[in-house]
Amino acid sequence: MIKNIYSFFVVLFLISIIYACRQSKPFDSDEYNEVFTADYHTAIDDGAGAYAHPLIGLSAREEAFHDLGDGFFETNFVPNQANYHASGLGPLYNNISCVSCHPSDGRGKAPLPGEVINSMLFKLALSGLDSKGFPNKVPGFGGQLQDKAIIGSAIEGKVDVQYIESNFQFPDGETVKLRKPIYTLTNLYQPISSQVIVSPRLARPVYGVGFLESISEESILKNVDEMDVDGDGISGKANYVYDFVNNKEKVLGRIGWKASVANIKSQVTRALNEDIGITSSVVPDEQIKGQIQEPNSSGIELPDSIVDALTFYIRTLSVPARRDVKNQQIIQGKKLFSIAGCASCHTPNHQTEINPAFKPLSGLNIFPYTDLLLHDMGLDLADGFSEFEAKGNEWRTPPLWGIGLTQKVNGHNNFLHDGRARNFTEAILWHGGEAIKAKTKFVNYTKNERLALIKFLESL
Repeated sequence: MIKNIYSFFVVLFLISIIYACRQSKPFDSDEYNEVFTADYHTAIDDGAGAYAHPLIGLSAREEAFHDLGDGFFETNFVPNQANYHASGLGPLYNNISCVSCHPSDGRGKAPLPGEVINSMLFKLALSGLDSKGFPNKVPGFGGQLQDKAIIGSAIEGKVDVQYIESNFQFPDGETVKLRKPIYTLTNLYQPISSQVIVSPRLARPVYGVGFLESISEESILKNVDEMDVDGDGISGKANYVYDFVNNKEKVLGRIGWKASVANIKSQVTRALNEDIGITSSVVPDEQIKGQIQEPNSSGIELPDSIVDALTFYIRTLSVPARRDVKNQQIIQGKKLFSIAGCASCHTPNHQTEINPAFKPLSGLNIFPYTDLLLHDMGLDLADGFSEFEAKGNEWRTPPLWGIGLTQKVNGHNNFLHDGRARNFTEAILWHGGEAIKAKTKFVNYTKNERLALIKFLESL
């Protein structure tokens, strides 16, 4: 919500600038346009609240609905309690609220050895997929390890996290320490199959997801090159998933570390169920249905109105502006980013589809720096976990917009699906598979060139 008249006129001024720029120069040739990552909705904020801004131009009713969703996003759920609006926690769960995993609408932090795991989940599966394409669940544990429980129930287990460090040396002699995580399941309430596959998943940012959901399929699919016909080593692949909100198969996946979720409402209801233990009309069964600790009674714990408010809240979060786009070092870094081939997957620009039903997200030019497609990232990052058409070595290209403010908003720079990378350089050095050429280019850049590329990432 625009909180004061000053902010209102600032927004009007910035909107007038962007449209003046578009009229005077081609959109994709004007560096200044990239300041407006989310078109006219872009949040001009580089502070600790940069990820929490709603879209511009919401009606009073929409603003109220957004605020309602915001309130529930930050609400701590409790075990079943009559006449309480956020009831139904558990019986098994990973966290008590949405914001606990996504602080300030941003990304989670990887735990250090001995730390309580607060914003990372551990997916579980046996090899193969079920009839709808979901990973095969583990008997007695389901599809996700729940490490917390309400009174009267036993946790499924804990995870011990350790890291093995190694040194990487650039050709010019600079050395970087890399850390590889090792996960061990402990305190299990019952034996588990030795064949279980464990996949750590760091909580992703929730800002800007509404734009990603609104990108036209044409804009995404034009980058698909599964057989690498153009011979550039990049084989972008779409994931087609089961949409359990609309009960449809083979829907284009765009959300999640493996693009395994079709839309925001699916993500919201799935997270409520798997992470907090909250049922809804979309996912009416407890995550532990069929297990030893299945509750005697169950039912819909969160009404559709609140599910819709949470969905709307996430759909209507904007993205912070790019910074220092005229800085010559950053301009050089952007060129080096492209020369290395990074932009082949981290596609800068997309268009959202025309949607008369919700005009704020309709027909926008945005700069998320992702193709939303799956790519082989090599054995070092492979988790062996398949989801629908995504294989164990494939990951969706994560959006880069807003990533340069992670330290300021969330107090860390943990990147990749398991947070092993502690800065941009480490993240790049873990790239393999289809990204090996880009990584090699980066490794062979001079120290000043590498620094320029990192400065560009910090400007996003």
